[in-house]
Parts: sequence; C-alpha cells; structure tokens
Amino acid sequence: MKYAFVNGVILDGSKDMQPVTGKAVLTDGERIVGIVSELKDLQGYEIVDLKGAYLLPGLIDMHVHLALSGKPPKADSKPKDYDKLYKLLTGNSLIRAVVKRMVAGYARTEVMSGVTTIRTVGGVMDFDAQVRDLINAGKLTGPRIIASNTGVSVPGGHFAGSIATPVSSPEEAQALVSQIADSKPDLIKLMITGGVMDSDEEGMPGALKMSPEIVKAACDEAHRLGYSVAAHVESTEGVRVALENGVDTIEHGAKLTDETIRLFKERKAADICTLSPAIPYAMFTLEESHATEIAKKNGSVVLEGIIDCAKTCIKNDIPVGLGSDVSCPFVVHYNFWRELCFFSKYIGRSPKETLHRATAGNAAIAGIDKETGMIEAGKCADMIVVKDDPLRDLTALRNVSMVIARGNLIRRPRYRKMKDIDEVIDRYF
Repeated sequence: MKYAFVNGVILDGSKDMQPVTGKAVLTDGERIVGIVSELKDLQGYEIVDLKGAYLLPGLIDMHVHLALSGKPPKADSKPKDYDKLYKLLTGNSLIRAVVKRMVAGYARTEVMSGVTTIRTVGGVMDFDAQVRDLINAGKLTGPRIIASNTGVSVPGGHFAGSIATPVSSPEEAQALVSQIADSKPDLIKLMITGGVMDSDEEGMPGALKMSPEIVKAACDEAHRLGYSVAAHVESTEGVRVALENGVDTIEHGAKLTDETIRLFKERKAADICTLSPAIPYAMFTLEESHATEIAKKNGSVVLEGIIDCAKTCIKNDIPVGLGSDVSCPFVVHYNFWRELCFFSKYIGRSPKETLHRATAGNAAIAGIDKETGMIEAGKCADMIVVKDDPLRDLTALRNVSMVIARGNLIRRPRYRKMKDIDEVIDRYF
C-alpha cells in the first residue's frame, strides 16, 4: 500500500529532533519514499489523517527474552527450577509447537505496543529465529527480530540449562557457538556473571561465573563467523573480563573504573541499560514483589551499578542503548515505554535524548541504522502514532494509536494487559 500520513506532528528520531508540522510522510510498501508539503498533490496515496497526533519512529528494544512473560511469582511460591522447566517445554514436538506459538504471541504483543524492532538475547532453542523468519515472510504479525537464540552459559551460571546452554571449557564454548550459528542467529549471547535471580549471597548478584578463557573462545569463534557478542554482566570484574576478551555490548552493566572505561573505548563497545528488571527488586515492598530479602538488597546493588554504568558511559561518549529485559518479574512485553521513563528519570536525560536513544541510537548500536530508527526518506516505514507529545512527557508512549511496521499499517493496535502488574508499577511512577 501507498500511504500519505498527514495532519500530524513529526518527530523524526534524530538527536536534535524538533516537531515538524505541515508535512506529509509518504510510504510505498516497506519504505518511506518522501517527506513533502501537505499541499503537494498526493494522488495515488491513501490519506491517513493523524488529526494532530504525533508521528515518530517505532521503538527499538535492545534486550528481550521472547520466550518468557515477565509474570511475577506468587506469594510463598517456590523458586523455579528453570532446568526442569526447559526440559518440560522442549520434551516433545507437540509441546515445542505450543512454546513456539507462545513466542509468536509475545512478538505480536511487542509490535502492537509500538516496539517495531526487538533484539533477543537468550531464548528457548532457536524459536526466536524461527518466528523472525515467519514474520519476515509475512506469515505472522510482529516486529523486526534480531535474534540470538539460546545463550552460552556455564554450569551453575545465569539461566544455564534454560535460555542458555552450559559449557565447561573453551573448546566446548567454541563448539557451542558454531552450533548456535547453524540455527542462523543474528548475534551471540554470553552469560558471564550471575544475577539477582540466581544469587543466594547478599551483595554478590554479579559474581563472575564464566572464565576469561571461555569468554575469549566464544568471542573469537563468534567474530570469526561474523557475529557480534552481547554479554550479561552485573559486576565490575565481569565488565573487565567481558571487554578484555572481545564482548561488543555489555548488557545491564556495573560501576566502571578507569580501566573499564578505557576498554569500552578500545573495543568500541556499547552499554545496554536495563533499569526495568532491577527496580521491582530494589524498590517494591517484599509483599509486592514476593522476593526474598537477599534479592531485594541485591536488586539495589544491581540498580546502582546499572545507573552508574550508563551515566559514566554517557559522560565518556560511550554509546548507551535501552533495553527492557522482558522476562524478569514485572517486566512484560508491552511496557518498554516504562524503560524510557525510568531512563529519563534515573539517568537524568531529557525526553528528547531518551527517545533518540530508543530509536536512532539503538538502531546504530544494533547495526541497522541504515535500515530503520528514523523517519527519513529511504528508510523502512517503522513508525508509531501517539496522541500527546512525548518530548514533554514520555508516558505519552503508553497509548499507541497506530503502528506502522515495515509499511504495514495497524490502525487500532490491541494486546492483552496484566492489570495487576501495571497497578503495582504505577505506584512507583
């Protein structure tokens, strides 16, 4: 279809974006073909009257676990045995088909909420890539997916045996990366340190789990095969080990030193800031989060590290992107807009800068900035429409009235919400 989006306020996603009126954004199939005066003859285009609403690039979430819902544990529930759960979910072809449909459903929710590109960083088998290919073929509705499929962990490491496969030596790491490459991912994910969800010691949520030798072997093989490497890291030592041995993006982050700042710059690496999963642990009451006292204290340690890492990176001109970490308790597939609000508040950045980082900035870190991230002629038609001005208040992104994903217009996007989760988080806004 050829569309002309008129009578709206355009925010193009650029670093210095200013509201633009009186212009029509023209799309033909997947592409934006022009931004012209509304007075121009628009014959041949279907007119889409935005009625004064704001047209901006679709959001890009750089840290998603597509197979998990983010639903928090119930009160007095036992800790999940993720290894046992994984074996259950992949045990036979019928259950695998159900899980794949679930992954596809979560992908649909993402795009309906205004996220037109997601980067998955650990999933069940190769379902992320399978759903990616079905979306690309037009057989499913969903966002652009940059998929990592299963991650690489170590025995006893972060999500080992569930959304990551454990290895015990550099040779096993090299072999696993090669095996993952056979499933046609877009990047490789490592689980270098522990995290809040798997730590049973207060003050040690990001203990180093993966040896430098395994990190190097995995990174070397990934780079040889043409893949970038993302790594779960939640300690200063983990950041150092990751960057020294070839990691390209630090997911989450921790307090930095002069040495790790230097390594970031030498590696031309980026930090992916993920505030959404740490905030419930650190700030919710135990009655609300159903977490343990240790998890609450460790959540505070992780939150402080993530904030410090992002602020220090920005101060030192190191790229910083935004990711939600959908999968953790209270982080669901339609709430990426909350991560932007948290980033603006806790990292201390303006709504304009935050919106730029979540669109054009994230596209640049992901290496897809020639394809998407801005409203610009020649780029893919990935856009969203909101009624109110997000440059004044980022909560405007909560209610998306239209989604345009690779040129496909969704006029009334709908998805199922978890009201009990939203009610708790809203109390902390």
